[in-house]
Amino acid sequence: MITENFVIGVDYGTDSVRSVIVNAQTGQEVSASVFYYPRWKENRYCNPAKNQFRQHPLDYIEGLEQTIKKCLVQAGEEIAAKVKAISIDTTGSTPVAVDKNGTPLALLPEFAENPNAMFVLWKDHTSVKEAAEINEHAKKFGINYLQFVGGIYSSEWFWAKLLHVLREDGEVREACHTWVEHCDWIPFLLTGGNEASQIKRGVCSAGHKSLWSEEFHGFPPDDFFASLDPLLAGFTSKLPSETYTSAQPAGMLSREWADRLGLSTDVAIGIGAFDAHMGAVGGQIEPYFLSKVMGTSTCDMLVAPADEVKGTLVNGICGQVNGSIIPGMIGMEAGQSAFGDVYAWFKNVLLWPLKYMLAQADIVDSETAARIISDIEGRIIPELSRLAEQLPQEEDAELAIDWLNGRRTPDANQMLKGAFLGLDLGSDAVKMFRSLVEATCFGAKKIVDRFIEQGIPVKGLIGLGGVAKKSPFIMQMMADVMNMPIRIHRSEQTCAIGAAMFAATVAGLYPRVEDAMAAMGQGFDAEYLPDAERAALYAKRYQRYIETGSLVEELLVKWGQEG
Repeated sequence: MITENFVIGVDYGTDSVRSVIVNAQTGQEVSASVFYYPRWKENRYCNPAKNQFRQHPLDYIEGLEQTIKKCLVQAGEEIAAKVKAISIDTTGSTPVAVDKNGTPLALLPEFAENPNAMFVLWKDHTSVKEAAEINEHAKKFGINYLQFVGGIYSSEWFWAKLLHVLREDGEVREACHTWVEHCDWIPFLLTGGNEASQIKRGVCSAGHKSLWSEEFHGFPPDDFFASLDPLLAGFTSKLPSETYTSAQPAGMLSREWADRLGLSTDVAIGIGAFDAHMGAVGGQIEPYFLSKVMGTSTCDMLVAPADEVKGTLVNGICGQVNGSIIPGMIGMEAGQSAFGDVYAWFKNVLLWPLKYMLAQADIVDSETAARIISDIEGRIIPELSRLAEQLPQEEDAELAIDWLNGRRTPDANQMLKGAFLGLDLGSDAVKMFRSLVEATCFGAKKIVDRFIEQGIPVKGLIGLGGVAKKSPFIMQMMADVMNMPIRIHRSEQTCAIGAAMFAATVAGLYPRVEDAMAAMGQGFDAEYLPDAERAALYAKRYQRYIETGSLVEELLVKWGQEG
C-alpha cells in the first residue's frame, strides 16, 4: 500500500497570500485558505501619485500563519501529520532592508510606520531615476553586467530600489545591513534564521533581478556599484556568491514555527522563487511554450534546454537564468507591467460617479448605495466584455496604448504612459474597453515577436491565472492577435500548486521537479483557437499599435527632456 504524503504550497500575491495542502501523489488539493493583507487593503504606506507601493512584513507573517493553520484544520490531524515540506513563492522584485539579524526594519519599533523600512512591492516605481542611472553607468564597463537581464535594468528591481531607499532615508540607510527579496526572506523566517548571513538566495531572484550570474562568478564587483554611488559600497560583500534552485532545501521548519503552525520540525522548507516562475511549473510548462501568468500584470515564462540555447541572448526581457524555473533549463522571463490593472483602472473610472456621488444622494440610504455600488462593480467587466464581443470588426476603430503602468518588456521603460487615439463623439465605454483589451493583447504579441526575432521559437501559449480562467473574450482575442492557440490550465491556483510541486521535490518524494509536475499536474480544460479572418484584421491594427507606440514614446521622451 502506497503511503500518502502531503505538501504545502504558499503563494504570496499582490493583494493576498494563499496556502494549499496538496496530495503529493495525485496533485489533489486537500484544503486552501486565503488571507487578504489588512494594512495593504487600507492603502496604508502607499502613494499611487508617487508610484509608491509598500507592504508591511506583518501582513506577510500574519497571513503565513493564519492560512497554513486554517488549511491544517480543514485537512484534519491525520493529514497534518503527513506534511513533508513547505515551499513558497512571492511577487518580485519585492525587497526589504534587514538588520544583521535578518529582521526587516519595519518589525523594529522605531521603523514600524516607516514605508522605507517595509517591503518595496514589485510595482513600486519610485526608483525610475536610479534605474536610468544604472543603465547609463553599465555602459562604462568592459563587461556587460546587464546582458542576462535583457540589457536594460528596471525600476521594479533589486538594486534600483535599494539605491532609492538609501538616498531617500538616512535612518534606514544607517540601520540597513543588507537587502533581501521577499521570496528569500520567508524561508529564512520559517527555518528560524537569526543572522542575515544565513539567508540563502534563490537563483530565481538573484539572476533575474539582482544581476547575479554564473558568468560573473556571482554578483558584479563592488566597484561597479560603489562607482555608481558610494552609498552602495560594500553591499555585494553581504551577498553570497552561491545561489540555489527551488528544488533545493533552505532547511527544516524551526521549533518556533512548528509550534505556531502545529507541524513537525521534520518538515523541509524549500528555497523560494517568484510567483510566475513557480506558477509556470504548476501550469505544466513545456520547452518553448510561453506560459502567461495573467493577473494584475503578466509574467511570461519560457524554458529551453541549456545546450540548445547556448549563447543566444534575448534583448529587452527580464532575464534568462539557468535553473530559475526548472533546474537544467534556461528560464526566460518577460511580461507586462499592467494587464488586469488596465481593466481595473477603466472600471474605476466608470465607477467614479457611483462611488463619489451616490453616497451623497438624498434619494437612497447609505446601505442601499453601498449594495448598488458593489453589485455594479462586480458586473461591469463581464458586461463590457459581452457587449465588446458583439462589436463589428473595424480597422479604423479606437486604438489604445497599454502602458498605464509603464512598460516592462520588451525594453523596460517605466516612464511611459498609456494613450487613446481615434476617439470621436461616437466613442463609448464599450468601444474604449475593447481597445484596451486589444492593446494588452498587442503588448503580449510584442513579447512573442521579440523572442522569435532573436532566435528563440515560441511553439504555443499556456494561459494561467485569474484573467485566463475568467475571461473567454480576452483569451479569444489573445489567440486571434497572436494567431496561435492558447491552452488554459485547469488549476485556478497554479502558483500555489507549483510551490507544492517544488515542496514535493524538496522533500525527496520526486527526484526532479519535472517528475512532480507530471504526477501532480491537473491538465488543461480549455483551448482557444485563432480565427483566420480576425487574425488578419488584427495584424493590420497591430502595425498601427507599433507605429502609434513609437510616436507616444518619442513624445514622452521629448517632454521629459523639456521638463
